[in-house]
Amino acid sequence: MDYLFHIVPAVAVGLQITLKIFIITIVLSLPLGILMAIGRISKIAILRKAMYVYIYVMRGTPLMLQILFIYYGLPFIIDGLKLPAFPAAIIAFVLNYAAYFAEIFRGGIQSIDRGQYE
Repeated sequence: MDYLFHIVPAVAVGLQITLKIFIITIVLSLPLGILMAIGRISKIAILRKAMYVYIYVMRGTPLMLQILFIYYGLPFIIDGLKLPAFPAAIIAFVLNYAAYFAEIFRGGIQSIDRGQYE
């Protein structure tokens, strides 16, 4: 039981960071996902294809790889850029979950009959 009381402060700090990441990710990725879904069903071919490729890549690669790329790869590509861990995690989560939300919203939009939304 002493061990539990010993680790509770560390777990509480981790929980606080996790909740911050979760809230920021949801707030930023939902609107971005809606915009991507609209772009995915757009009549503009280049926009539709760009959204398709983006969603395909983001959903097809592991989130851990995306986090590592943003944290280590972007500073290698963009000289002088050094992202702290928290913003890098936020960027990776937002970009990843926005792609998933875009497919969810696109499916929902396309499931409505044309006559029903007119």
